[in-house]
Amino acid sequence: MRKPQIDYAAVFRALPGMVALLTPELVYVDVNDDFVRLTGRAREQLLGRYIFDVFPENPNDSAAAGMRETRESMLRAVATGERDTMAVLRYDIEDPQRPGHWQQHFWSPVNAPVLGTDGKVTLVVHRVEEVTELIRARGGPGGDSRARVLEAEMYTRARELQEVNERLRQAHAREREVALALQEALLPAPGPLGHHQAAVRYRPAVGALNVCGDWYDLVDLPGGRFAVAVGDVVGHGLAAACVMGQLRSALSAATRVADGPARALEALGLYARSVAGAESTTAATAFIDWDDHTLTYSCAGHLPPALLHPDGSVSFLDRATDPPLGASPEHGTRPEATTPFDEGATLVLYTDGLIERRTEDIDIGLARLADALTRHRHAGPEDLADALLSDLLPPTGNTDDTALVVIGL
Repeated sequence: MRKPQIDYAAVFRALPGMVALLTPELVYVDVNDDFVRLTGRAREQLLGRYIFDVFPENPNDSAAAGMRETRESMLRAVATGERDTMAVLRYDIEDPQRPGHWQQHFWSPVNAPVLGTDGKVTLVVHRVEEVTELIRARGGPGGDSRARVLEAEMYTRARELQEVNERLRQAHAREREVALALQEALLPAPGPLGHHQAAVRYRPAVGALNVCGDWYDLVDLPGGRFAVAVGDVVGHGLAAACVMGQLRSALSAATRVADGPARALEALGLYARSVAGAESTTAATAFIDWDDHTLTYSCAGHLPPALLHPDGSVSFLDRATDPPLGASPEHGTRPEATTPFDEGATLVLYTDGLIERRTEDIDIGLARLADALTRHRHAGPEDLADALLSDLLPPTGNTDDTALVVIGL
């Protein structure tokens, strides 16, 4: 059967309801026929103009907030790459036939982003349904007092909902800012490693409070050895940042006195039982012996570290994995394994934000990581860390925070 040829421009013009396309700077690119008809503006009066130059706010209404709320909704769609649905909104429009006369209107707006091939927002779809007649519904000649009460209550509740949402967003932003500041203070850059190089990265989730549960740590050990660890606390926000700080410090201290990574994680597991919110935390740690060219590692429910060999092949260190911290009802010993490495190899530890996607099996994410490591096998730790974040994090931004450590061996 022959595929029909569809004129999408004609389809857009014929869409029922008011629909406009705007740039991320909120300049009109196109509008459909209903938008022209219902606003009383010709297409030429709209295209290429900033939305609020065409539709300014009613200067006679001191309580008007429609312009601010509409602009914030559109900019949220641009910043997050996600659809933003607004509560019922009052936004008066100046009568095009009678300048200075404003007509009262109620709208139900939705703003949706359009992503380009690079994953960035290229357009905003602004769809609005006018609900003025619904809000102002009357029961008969002279009006119905019950309908008037309903009208007032619907609008009041919609405004209250919008205000509550705005307060929640502001509280969300404040907590995120404090949590990220604490996270940054607790995750310093690594010190010198002699002639070896290490790169560390932390990327918070974009536009979400799902931040500050991940950490990394690097520790100098006696006898020409070095320890590296990553971990992931269940939870998010300021509470997760506080738990993360306690666990990171505890593992760092345990690493300095334990005779191997398994014993260090055993000590951390005992400590985690006394810390509220630390249950089911995952962690992975590896001890590097530069002289013997060996890696000794242990994982507590965490994704396996990756070892990039000089020939470009990748192996995952998955022979010493046990449940997360506090997941077992009784304390027990943890496994550890040792593997050799060649000069010029690279060790990569990471948290699940780097590879996990909700719609994919974990093996797909691991294969994607291995492929990226092979493709960038000649890069140094700093460049490799940047390349992994660029290749593996979603173009629209990661939905979970990500910690990453890359060490040249």
